[in-house]
Amino acid sequence: MSTGVLAFLSLLPILAVAIFLVGLRWPASKAMPISYFVAVVLALFVWKVPGANVAAASVHGLVVAGTLLFIIFGAILLLNTLQESGGIKTIRQGFTDISPDRRIQVIIIAWLFGSFIEGSAGFGTPAAVAVPLLVGLGFPAMAAVVAGMVIQSTPVSFGAVGTPILVGIQTGLSADSGITNDMISFLSMIGTKVALLHMIAGTFVPLFVVALMTKFFGKNKSFSEGIKVWKFALFASFAMTIPYILVANLLGPEFPSMIGGLIGLAIVVTAAKKGFLMPKSEETWDFDEKSTWDPEWSGKLVMKDISHKSGSMSMFLAWTPYILVGVLLVLTRLKTLPIMGWLKSWKVSFENLFGTEISSSFEPLYLPGTIFIVVSLITFFIHQMDGSAYKRAWVQSGKTMIAASTALVFTVPMVQVFLNSGGGAAGFERMPIELANGVAAITGDFWPLISTFIGGLGAFIAGSNTVSNMMFSLFQYDVGSQIGVDPTWIVALQAVGGAAGNMICVHNVVAASAVVGLVGKEGAVIRKTLLPFTYYALFAGSIGYSIVWYSQKGIFNIGSFIALAIVATAIYIITTNDKRSQFNLPPNPSAKLKG
Repeated sequence: MSTGVLAFLSLLPILAVAIFLVGLRWPASKAMPISYFVAVVLALFVWKVPGANVAAASVHGLVVAGTLLFIIFGAILLLNTLQESGGIKTIRQGFTDISPDRRIQVIIIAWLFGSFIEGSAGFGTPAAVAVPLLVGLGFPAMAAVVAGMVIQSTPVSFGAVGTPILVGIQTGLSADSGITNDMISFLSMIGTKVALLHMIAGTFVPLFVVALMTKFFGKNKSFSEGIKVWKFALFASFAMTIPYILVANLLGPEFPSMIGGLIGLAIVVTAAKKGFLMPKSEETWDFDEKSTWDPEWSGKLVMKDISHKSGSMSMFLAWTPYILVGVLLVLTRLKTLPIMGWLKSWKVSFENLFGTEISSSFEPLYLPGTIFIVVSLITFFIHQMDGSAYKRAWVQSGKTMIAASTALVFTVPMVQVFLNSGGGAAGFERMPIELANGVAAITGDFWPLISTFIGGLGAFIAGSNTVSNMMFSLFQYDVGSQIGVDPTWIVALQAVGGAAGNMICVHNVVAASAVVGLVGKEGAVIRKTLLPFTYYALFAGSIGYSIVWYSQKGIFNIGSFIALAIVATAIYIITTNDKRSQFNLPPNPSAKLKG
């Protein structure tokens, strides 16, 4: 069977997602079973994978789905605990005191706080923390999910204390022992390249977040209302990415996102309190009255305005649970401390499922969901809650988690069948590799422009930058060698694209939506995050193309032209928006898009 035909067949499970979930707007609970069925049929009858392997991959997927549901439950429980204790009301007031402007709030919470949590824990945890916090502050559930997805880009490559690079790329490249004798130094070198590409592409991410929010969820449906805070958005971007790239160069791939997010948070909150680059009070932006919201925006998670039983709560006490989450995530992820080993010592394993080489396991104490539940229990005592209020938090959290289960129990098994489709009697490579082979055969020298999209596709399928890097790092390295460029830059582009793919990853969207009870609207979220994903992958890819071909094609190559066109477009949009605002012109109605 030809490479092209195999690539097309490998694409079919993804096409099913695109058609039913994104195109026809089916809920994930209906679209993902079809995608799972397509993947199973291909594995059994085209790749001729033994039925036991398909069953084992499906069971492994169910185990992974169970761990995701556990994390979702813990995140919802913490939020509901804070709501019932009155903590959310105090936190909401604290952000209002910094700025009542929703554009400023979303940058601080999603971009900066989210980057810190990503660096600490990774694996979708920022969405489980930042997204419900935004809803608690009064954001529409869908606006919160979109914001949480878009920032899942720049910090992701160094998430979970560098796991996508230290585990993902290392595992992916380890199959070829001839690449390097010093893997640690090699990974650090790739990490510095990844950080540079992310810093450049990530410059406009906070601006994307606010522009998408005002466009899709604002009263006037206007990009320009978000772009008005471009100075603050760029300031917040560099406040995170400058320390981020310095840490990547000085300390390695473990801490860029964690330290960058923390330093950025300190700088930006301090500056915001002093009014630096802040919008004028008369230009404060907020959502329209909740009664006017599109029903599609709201989830089943209803936030109530509950005060602490004493009538008031200090800001420090209200924030203590989130501080504890951050501290515990850091302490349990640092390899230099013994805590990680203690928590990982209890491991539930299912070895050689159905007699295959596929095994599944999880470490209950190490999962972020356990931290969320522990902090919730601590909150019960430090916030002096009533037993009845705490019981309500548990009951409501359980109901919200159950609503998400249908989508995840098909989404993750589909991913595992897709990933474990190698070794069949047909002799084909795994579906993702066959798909990548087909694309590589077409692109040739243009591969650097495409490599980020392959990384993104891997994350879209697998739900993880780490897994995408495992799948494609060696493949990307080999393609770079074949076309005559520095292959380490191609691997760096893979890592950056894999990070950006988290914006559109199906099961991350399902999980983030489930946290706020936004079940069945996953396709609508992905349609809104496709634009920033395309920007990120294309911008990083064009920069990478320009770098790797500079010595042979000079500075004036197609990559440079694409990158300059993107920057020029951003500058044009910002400057024309400023002029329109100066003359009080209304937003351009032709710019409106359908969500």
